[in-house]
Amino acid sequence: MAEHFIIYCDESADKGRYFSNFYGGALIRADDQAALEIEITQRKQSLNLHGEVKWTKITENYVSKYIELVDLIFDLVEAGRIKIRIMFTQNLHIPPELSEDLVENEYFVLYYHFLKHAFGLRYWNHGNPKRLARFAVYLDEPPQNLEKLARFKAYIASLSFDYGLSAAGIRIQREDVTGVKSHDHNILQCLDIVLGGIQSRLNDQHTKPQPGMRRRGKRARAKEKVYARIKERIWKIRPNFNVGASTGCIELSERWTDPYRHWLFKSTDSTIDPKRERKR
Repeated sequence: MAEHFIIYCDESADKGRYFSNFYGGALIRADDQAALEIEITQRKQSLNLHGEVKWTKITENYVSKYIELVDLIFDLVEAGRIKIRIMFTQNLHIPPELSEDLVENEYFVLYYHFLKHAFGLRYWNHGNPKRLARFAVYLDEPPQNLEKLARFKAYIASLSFDYGLSAAGIRIQREDVTGVKSHDHNILQCLDIVLGGIQSRLNDQHTKPQPGMRRRGKRARAKEKVYARIKERIWKIRPNFNVGASTGCIELSERWTDPYRHWLFKSTDSTIDPKRERKR
């Protein structure tokens, strides 16, 4: 009988000052979904966080509450109950000129690569052909156009026919690729906090005054404190973790087994524009 996993996905295609196209994923075992949702709900209630939690909602009055939530998230990551992956592009890497079709379908293409590679799915069964896996993909508000959504589901489901994933006994059915609202899924809300923190840090959104401003605002200073805890917890898992680079590995299987990883996506034939480099 196939084992069942769920990958919650969130993305922000906004073009940042230095980094863009942020994609995040949280992978869990399906039979742990209800327990995780209850655990996060109970922690939110104890902190009087009764609505949806998001990175953009962090204010001075909520710093300590969000820090406690970050601790819960990474406690679950360290315990192996949630795997988190973050993918992004760096603006200094200039891809070759894309065809009109690729430009139009960039959202699909990047999600395809993210799901295919970021979690190291082909290594999930450690080479045991008797172990089979069914993966469901929950997307935070995917394209609403019915035709585009149908194409997107088919595109993601086609991963089942990739040689590496098929050989690993992985199946993704079209009906298992589902659009959801983050308001109804605590795990997706937790992913938003981590993804938002990484995106904000890499684009200096909370560390420096924004263009036209002389100093940072109160929200930026509040977010800096929450991000500091995110960084602290990441470094606890992997000391000296570089948030702006791909996470290395000794064995390829670590792409699956690692609890937390980043992937700086770039095409093999991209060029570098040093003028776009992030100034330190």
